[in-house]
Amino acid sequence: MNTKAVSLLSRWLAAFCFFLAAVTGVSASEFRTPSISAIRVEWRAVLDQLRTEISSRPAIASRFTFAARARLPAGDPRATPALVQLNAINSPMFTGIGSSPVPVLLPFDTAAYLEAEARGTRHPAVSHYQADFRPVDVFHAGPSGYDAVFSLEPGDGLPSRTFARPVEVQITGSVLVYDLADPLGGRGEPVRALAAQFPDIRRFIREGYVRYAFTRFGVPYVVSIQCLDSAPRPRRLACREAYPVAERFLKALRIAGGQPARPRFDIPSGVAERPTATSPDFTYRPSGDIIARSGARRRGGHADLAVYSQIRFPLARAPALVSSQQFSTRKSGERTGVYPWRDNFCEARSFQVGQCAAGFGHQGQDIRPAPCPPNGGTDGTCHPRKQAVVAVRDGVVIRSLKQQAATLQINTGNEHIRFRYMHMTPSAMDADGVLNGRRVAEGEKIGVVSNYLDFPNGTSYHLHFDVQVFTRDGWIWVNPYTTLIASYERLIRGRGREIGAQPPAVAAVAHALPEDVLRPNTRERREN
Repeated sequence: MNTKAVSLLSRWLAAFCFFLAAVTGVSASEFRTPSISAIRVEWRAVLDQLRTEISSRPAIASRFTFAARARLPAGDPRATPALVQLNAINSPMFTGIGSSPVPVLLPFDTAAYLEAEARGTRHPAVSHYQADFRPVDVFHAGPSGYDAVFSLEPGDGLPSRTFARPVEVQITGSVLVYDLADPLGGRGEPVRALAAQFPDIRRFIREGYVRYAFTRFGVPYVVSIQCLDSAPRPRRLACREAYPVAERFLKALRIAGGQPARPRFDIPSGVAERPTATSPDFTYRPSGDIIARSGARRRGGHADLAVYSQIRFPLARAPALVSSQQFSTRKSGERTGVYPWRDNFCEARSFQVGQCAAGFGHQGQDIRPAPCPPNGGTDGTCHPRKQAVVAVRDGVVIRSLKQQAATLQINTGNEHIRFRYMHMTPSAMDADGVLNGRRVAEGEKIGVVSNYLDFPNGTSYHLHFDVQVFTRDGWIWVNPYTTLIASYERLIRGRGREIGAQPPAVAAVAHALPEDVLRPNTRERREN
């Protein structure tokens, strides 16, 4: 066999092997866990900054010990006694602050507060020592970092605002950063008024929030306020109204706690766990396959095979349908049954979604419980307007009174993630105590499926569910479709079947092979 024949055969074998990989090819369509980067904290710089802050109040400086035993292992509290003392002082106001493996930056002046106590002031007003922000609405620290929500009442020396409600400010510092393919990541403009305090700070408006992202002690932090990039309205905060609130918050930030932990390591992507047994009836369309012409600017969906967390399905019972609530019609067949599911993450909406090709989308997935059987089912437990919504993980609730969205914050050693529920009735959530700081267990009932959107009967009867992960741009919406498929499979204990994708066929062999293998020229035939 001559050289050309060997080369031709080698190319054919390589192409055939590629085809076999595609046919068996679990790698191309297998659900994956996310890739996450771990941050190394510069704790020596933290202690230097804390010493500077404490030294500004000589009357209380003696309460802190900065000398430590030498050669102590990483994470040993005795290596940073000043931080242990700081955590003990602030833990009554910020429960669990010492659990954070990153320095906790808050708008709270610990030194000034202690000095007031030393002068004999009993129970000093906390807001006076945190730039007039109210006592913290939510503080949640854990193995991946911390999250906090503060609010500022209208007035308080700021420029007049049309928005007449308290402004909520969120801050997150994290040792874990999700590695997203993010076309909008890293953008923003410098903020001159804060450059001396935060040299790399950048401000940008993204996905409904004005955000201030910066790095301190090697750690990414993001301060954000929900707002509209538009004219001020009484019920909607304009982003330009939010700027002075955020900058007031940032200027007041000081070290309030945190404690070194053992070094963390990057978490590589891997194959997600799924049931091995096949479900006899559960089917779904591929991720990114949205209804034709339903995307913003007629753009398509966003295929994402990441299972961002091993969650419990957010409805208490099966069966359930994940599909469009806006573009589906009975004629299209989408509403006539429970299956197949269909992605609706990038459907046309006015919400910014950086992961969608048009830059706008739905932010999450609509989930509709199946209709109840006649007479409520054989066990009488199914009620068409009382289908339970449950916590998908153990976590902490972020939600103020009267808000129509409830967010579940998860903070563990290997993930820092949020899940948001919408369209449950606010008054019912208020009455049930689904409010800031409440801890819930996986599977615990937190509400019922309803149709609230700004007012009762404002939308169809369904649950909107979405997922956000922490990045250097803050909390970013990601497609929860694959995560929901995997969670539903665990609920029904059966693996679903993807439909609608092009199946492997014999014709694919021809497509995979080199053209000269399929149609060799006459000269090659004569030589062979």
